[in-house]
Amino acid sequence: MSSAASKAKISCCGVWKIFGPRAAEVKESLSADASRAQVLHDSRHVLAVRDVSFDVREGETFVVMGLSGSGKSTLVRCISRLVEPTAGSIIVNGEDVVAMDDKQLMELRRHNMSMVFQHFGLFPHRRVIDNVAYGLEVRGVAKTARLAKAGEVLEMVGLAGWEGHFPHQLSGGMQQRVGLARALAVDPEILLFDEPFSALDPLIRRDMQDELLRIQEVVHKTMIFITHDFLEAIKMGERIAIMKDGEFVQIDTPEAVVAHPADDYVRDFTEDVPRYKVLTARSVMKAGAGESTNGLKRVPADMRLDALIPLTASSDQPLAVVDADGRPLGTIDRTAVMLALGSKS
Repeated sequence: MSSAASKAKISCCGVWKIFGPRAAEVKESLSADASRAQVLHDSRHVLAVRDVSFDVREGETFVVMGLSGSGKSTLVRCISRLVEPTAGSIIVNGEDVVAMDDKQLMELRRHNMSMVFQHFGLFPHRRVIDNVAYGLEVRGVAKTARLAKAGEVLEMVGLAGWEGHFPHQLSGGMQQRVGLARALAVDPEILLFDEPFSALDPLIRRDMQDELLRIQEVVHKTMIFITHDFLEAIKMGERIAIMKDGEFVQIDTPEAVVAHPADDYVRDFTEDVPRYKVLTARSVMKAGAGESTNGLKRVPADMRLDALIPLTASSDQPLAVVDADGRPLGTIDRTAVMLALGSKS
């Protein structure tokens, strides 16, 4: 394993998933340029995930974004082995999930990894607090302790006072909060989200996105978040992987994906993105510093364009862009900001 991978919380290397009775045989016979449609036609097997490799750092929110059928949900299920990978390794905390026996896999799911699905999967006959405490119950935690923990987590997700209700008495957004609370109650190191908010109304969906971002600032979990919505991807992810036909097309920060899309497929997603909410001073500055920045007003490199617009509009002078330690990195002016806002990459 590389030193980079050894520092990762999750490291996927050469992960494949082919659905069909002769999956391993089909994989070995594939040509490099074989398309999904060709594989299906020739072998009657479905090529869902094709040679995907990536690392997720501890505490990072890593988003996998793709259209329906791109393979993203299959990929995240391979990580927890709800779906068995055809080939590849999935290293979590230095252990290969693919090589785990049933007992090791059960321990991983009970103690290290939780999953939140699009469909809430709540027990309709159990009260909210009992749904949230279910994972702790499976672990054998005493009733008093598990209910106390469930109560704490319900307060964290904004559902204090709803402990005694049943799922059907809650709105869709509230039910998804229960699902999130259930995942958090077991205090996992890793959270896997499979399009958790896609079934919600737009306003509720935005509230849930904000809620998860707020919670992440407190708990700092390692998260893999699956979505088909590019705006959701750039809002939620520290890094985004764009997936197409079972493969990753681009992995980068939201800012870099918007500023420098890898190809036309990615560029199509970025067209309607409000660039001023994503791009920062670093991505549009004129690099190079020195005496040219003396006496200039300073702005942080991670300041977004929406905050830079009034600063550049009110002065003909450029601004000095500085890093977190105050070191000058370059300059930015009104023209650079306007060109960035109008660019279609």
